[in-house]
Amino acid sequence: MKKFVMVALGGTLAGVVATTQIAGPLIAQENANSASVYQQLDLFGDVFERIRAQYVSEVDEADLIEAAIKGMMSSLDPHSSYLPPRDFDDMQVQTRGEFGGLGIEVTQEDGFVKVVSPMDGTPADAAGVEAGDFITQVNGESLLGLDLNQAVELMRGPIGSEIIITVVREGEDEPFEISIIRDTIKLTAVRARTEGDTVVLRITTFNDQTYPNLKSGLEKAVEEVGGMDKVNGFVIDLRNNPGGLLTQAIRVSDAFLESGEIVSTRGRDPEDGDRFNATPGDLAEGKPVVVLINGGSASASEIVAGALKDHRRAVVVGTKSFGKGSVQTIMPVKGEGAMRLTTARYYTPSGRSIQGLGVSPDIIVEQPRRKPDTDEDEPKRPTSRSESDLRDSISNDSYTEEERRQIEEDREIAEQAAKLRESDAQLAYAIDVLKGLSALAPKN
Repeated sequence: MKKFVMVALGGTLAGVVATTQIAGPLIAQENANSASVYQQLDLFGDVFERIRAQYVSEVDEADLIEAAIKGMMSSLDPHSSYLPPRDFDDMQVQTRGEFGGLGIEVTQEDGFVKVVSPMDGTPADAAGVEAGDFITQVNGESLLGLDLNQAVELMRGPIGSEIIITVVREGEDEPFEISIIRDTIKLTAVRARTEGDTVVLRITTFNDQTYPNLKSGLEKAVEEVGGMDKVNGFVIDLRNNPGGLLTQAIRVSDAFLESGEIVSTRGRDPEDGDRFNATPGDLAEGKPVVVLINGGSASASEIVAGALKDHRRAVVVGTKSFGKGSVQTIMPVKGEGAMRLTTARYYTPSGRSIQGLGVSPDIIVEQPRRKPDTDEDEPKRPTSRSESDLRDSISNDSYTEEERRQIEEDREIAEQAAKLRESDAQLAYAIDVLKGLSALAPKN
C-alpha cells in the first residue's frame, strides 16, 4: 500500500513538474508575442510622426491612416479590403442591382488587375472585354504597383465619359486598347427564355433580386412552352457570373434540390462553421438540369454548380470555374466605413474546397473564339441536295399531311439548333444533353 501511495505521489509530482516545464515557456512566449506587437505599434507611431513632421510637403493625417489600413487589408488576400464610406455606399447599391461604372468584376493577381468577368449587357461586355483579360493601363496610366482599390478608383468616372483600357489577353501577341463609355449599370439578375422545349435561365449576378427573378422567369417560360409536361429540361447559365450574395446562392441551389447539404463554411474557429441545407420543393419538378460554367464563373456561381453537381441533380458543362472558395464578411467600422474580411472557406456537399481549384465540369466544352466575318463577295458553297431535289423523283405518300407538317417542324427546330451552335456552342451542347436525357427518359 505504501508503495502504491509513493508511486501515486511520484506521478503527481512528475505531472506538476511537467506542467510547469511546458506551461512556463508557453506563457513566456505569449508575453513575448504581446511585447513584440506593442513594439511594432510603437514603430508604426514613430514612422507616422516622422512622415507627418518631416515629409517634403504637408500630408493629411487621415489619408495616411486610411492608406495604412488599406495596405494592411490588401496584404491578407486579394478579396479582403478596407471600404471607405464612399466605397461602402457603392457596394450596398451594387447588391441592390443598379450602379454606375463599366460593368466588370475584377481581382488582383500577381500585382496585375485581372477581369473575373464582364457582366451581361454592360459597356464592358459590349466593348468586348473578356474573362481572364489583364488590364495593365487606364487612359495611358499604368496600374502596376497600385492596390485593387486604387486601380478601381482610376476606372471610375462620370457617366457618359470615355475610358481607354490597355488589355493583355492570352492568345494575343501584343497588348491592345479598348474604348468604353461609362454608363449606369442596371443588372437584370436573371433572364429566362426558351430554346425549343428547353428553358434557359441566364443568371448574371447574385443580388437581392436573383431568386425572385429566377422564380418568376422560370414560371413564365414554362407557361409559354405550354406547361411543365412540354419542357424537356432546364439550362442554368452561370458563365461569366462573378458571384455575389451567399444567401442568394443558397436560395438558387435550394430551388432545384429537395434535401441535403448545399454548402458549408469553416472559419478559423471550428465553432464558427456553418452548414446550409436544402428544403423540400423543386421548381423544376424533377426535370433534368444542365449547368453552364466557365472561367468567369466565381464564388456564388461555384456554390450553385458544386451543390447541384455533388447531388447529381445537374450535369455541369463548359470549362473549369474561377476557383474563389472564400467567404467575405462586411463589418462596419468607425467613421461610416467598413472592412471586407475573408472569414471562412466554403465547401461543397462532398466536403471539397474549391479554393484555387474551381469546379470541374462533367463534360468539358470549349467556347470557340468568334471568327471574323467572311467576305460577302466570296462565293458560297452550294447547299447539299437530297433525293427530293432530283427531277421526277418518286413522291412519299406514306405520311399524312399532319405527319408531314410535324416532320417539317422538327427539321426547322434542328436547323435553329445548328445556328445556335455557330453563335453559342456551349449552350447548344447543353441543350443537346437535355434532348438526349429526355429521349432516354421512361414514357408515362
